[in-house]
Amino acid sequence: MRVMIAGAHGKIGSRLGRLLVQRGDEVVGIIRDEDHQLDLIAIGVTPVVMDLERSTVDQVADVVADSDALVFVAGAGPGSGKDRKDTVDRGASVLLAEAGERAGVRRFVQISSMGVDSVRDGATPPGQDEVFVAYLRAKLAAEDDLRARDLDWTIMRPGRLTDDPGGGQVRLAPHAEFAPVSRDDVAAVIMALLDSPATTGLVLEMVAGDTPIGEAIAQLVRRG
Repeated sequence: MRVMIAGAHGKIGSRLGRLLVQRGDEVVGIIRDEDHQLDLIAIGVTPVVMDLERSTVDQVADVVADSDALVFVAGAGPGSGKDRKDTVDRGASVLLAEAGERAGVRRFVQISSMGVDSVRDGATPPGQDEVFVAYLRAKLAAEDDLRARDLDWTIMRPGRLTDDPGGGQVRLAPHAEFAPVSRDDVAAVIMALLDSPATTGLVLEMVAGDTPIGEAIAQLVRRG
């Protein structure tokens, strides 16, 4: 499988790239900073330097054209303001999805966030600062755009991300109580979702749990 990861140098993207390479997949990572190329090469990921805030659909479509799947794990990151939450967390995801449609790459896994439903219909959740609200709104807009596209998409919303070692056991469901989850386990679930076309069209929330990843996905598939 040839997998293209947007945000490949990030904490989730790099973990995912390493897992996919270790099992023998071809992995290409889209990064904005050319200084990050050697880090990707070191784990076996082929870097492509491309700024998804400034690239055109045609440019991105040319890059992703030979892929079997696209994964969006990019984000504006800590310290960024409201504007970049929109241009990265929403705009870059929309651009990648549109490029996938244009290039005929149907499989698309998008990493969103738990809590996005709290800003639906313009609502403002109490106790949250304006930048985090902008982040949730950007993620929700990216989800809504993807749901409307003719792609084989799966949306995954992790809870509070940690750098704890992954335990390989999760709770994965359409709705889950907000709780921590390790980035190791998020990466492992993304890889499993790529292998599970029956999860197409599902929006899933993910936190640490007591069900092995493979079984958690199998349960979802059985429920339909």
